[in-house]
Amino acid sequence: MKVQVRGRNVEVTNALKEYVEKRLGKLVKYLDLIEEAQVTLTVEKDSHRVEVTIPINGIILRGEESTGDMYASIDLVVEKLEKQIERYKGRLYRRLGRQNTEVKAGDNKKEEDGPQIVRTKRFAMKPMSVDEAVMQMNLLGHSFFVFSNADTEKVNVVYRRRDGNYGLIEPEF
Repeated sequence: MKVQVRGRNVEVTNALKEYVEKRLGKLVKYLDLIEEAQVTLTVEKDSHRVEVTIPINGIILRGEESTGDMYASIDLVVEKLEKQIERYKGRLYRRLGRQNTEVKAGDNKKEEDGPQIVRTKRFAMKPMSVDEAVMQMNLLGHSFFVFSNADTEKVNVVYRRRDGNYGLIEPEF
């Protein structure tokens, strides 16, 4: 597995990089389709945050943890990813190959006054079912997910409600 490790406000030492590679290497035993991972290590005051993003044939696994120790944060984020993989393993194997989601960070553009768009994401929207969209939203850890509904061929949004259930927004013309 190819692991890219970047540091923000922290120097990525060989020992730290080797530890990340060793711990993320454990994930391959759960899901052998993992080929690469992007890891960002951030230090802010007393907080050591680790963000891991793993693209797998269009599906994105993502985990983030923050503690007072970088090594503990790495361990916790790997545990979180292991749980995600185990929880969605059956669904992942059935659905892999039918999705191709590509997320790119856009250019930052500033306006003179008022709120600003500080980030733009673009991604290919392959048609998927509502269940697949809910699974992808949960894998990403987001509270909503925009997708192309395979049944209606229209752009829909699924979102997590406060009561723990999900909502679906469909366009009406």
